[in-house]
Amino acid sequence: MFNVDRWQEIFYSIRQNKLRTFLSGFTIALGLFIFIMLFGIGNGLKTGFSVQFIHDATNLISILPGKASEAYLGLQENRNIFLKNEDLNLIKQRYNTDLEYKTATVSRADTVIYGTESGIYTIQGTYPDKQYIEKAVITSGRFITQSDMDNKSKFTAIGRLVEKDLFKNKNALGKYITIGGINYKVIGVFHDEGGDNDERIIYVPITTLQTVRKNTDTINQIDVAYPPDMLPEKALQLGDNIESDLRAKLRVSPSDKTALFIRNTAENMQDTFAFFAVISSLILFIGFGTIMAGIIGISNIMVYIVKERTKEIGIRKALGAPPSGIVWLILQESIFITVIAGISGVVLGILTLHLIGDSLNEFFIINPSVSWELVLFAALSLITFGSIAGFIPARKAAKIKPVEALNAD
Repeated sequence: MFNVDRWQEIFYSIRQNKLRTFLSGFTIALGLFIFIMLFGIGNGLKTGFSVQFIHDATNLISILPGKASEAYLGLQENRNIFLKNEDLNLIKQRYNTDLEYKTATVSRADTVIYGTESGIYTIQGTYPDKQYIEKAVITSGRFITQSDMDNKSKFTAIGRLVEKDLFKNKNALGKYITIGGINYKVIGVFHDEGGDNDERIIYVPITTLQTVRKNTDTINQIDVAYPPDMLPEKALQLGDNIESDLRAKLRVSPSDKTALFIRNTAENMQDTFAFFAVISSLILFIGFGTIMAGIIGISNIMVYIVKERTKEIGIRKALGAPPSGIVWLILQESIFITVIAGISGVVLGILTLHLIGDSLNEFFIINPSVSWELVLFAALSLITFGSIAGFIPARKAAKIKPVEALNAD
């Protein structure tokens, strides 16, 4: 492998056949470059789709009350349906092992005052799990805790834009804001990628808000999140079971479409997974085709190289060179060109993806990139098959008798 004379022969052969070397190397580099670009753009599209359309938990079942459109079990139609704390407790009791997060929400719009500043914001009484369901990121302080709920504390976690509106450039932590005439202490500030509306929400313990609302136990919405690795089919069945139990408890007809609204993200995720699968399959197919084209190109070039060097092989055999030495010489040249060209294609592809960066965000392509595992797999595949492509014709040529090789055209 490190024979100086052999390497001198390889470099001499490359210098004497610059066009041939360039074409073989270009085929390899181009194949890897296209492969990396395809997978990088594909990954960027997946990331962009997730960022743009999936802001909250992707494993969520939301339950909202409506108005009954059918008379059922002695109850009249057109009656309002109300959810209560006990409805969430029922879900917890029956499905706790299948659920990761559970929360209920009481929501209202109210005037919020701090000093001379004021504004109307959405006030939501909720549970600690709301932070994870909404993917709210605490930037300072903390979120609501179970202790806050048990003590019915007048604490609040506010959105980033609430802090910006009311406190300007000041830190809101530890300050008091007035909501509906009642003072609440700011214990946390959060950021939410869902957008400006989600960052203008003020969270308080649900027990506190229900007490303020004359000890009512009604809630506006129930949100439960199942484990993210749960199969969509099982998640859909879980949602159907929860809906059936609530309809039975609330005495709502199974066919009533407006009494209870159930939103299960598993329905959308099935379409999302299918979309991602189609993109991945398409990219994989095209990428595999690109690699195959590179391998075929290498094979054709190596056949030409061996044929061109047939007389040289005959002379070497006539001078006593063993067939294995001839094969290894050609194979080593093939591997060397493949490795150098492969590295060039990889570097160029990764550099191009880096230069693209966030310039394609408007097309939902964010952070286009590829894993090193995938790059290594593609490079090793080309090197391996490039070696095989050089070995087969070289071995065949090495078996030719010196006289036949010298007389070859």
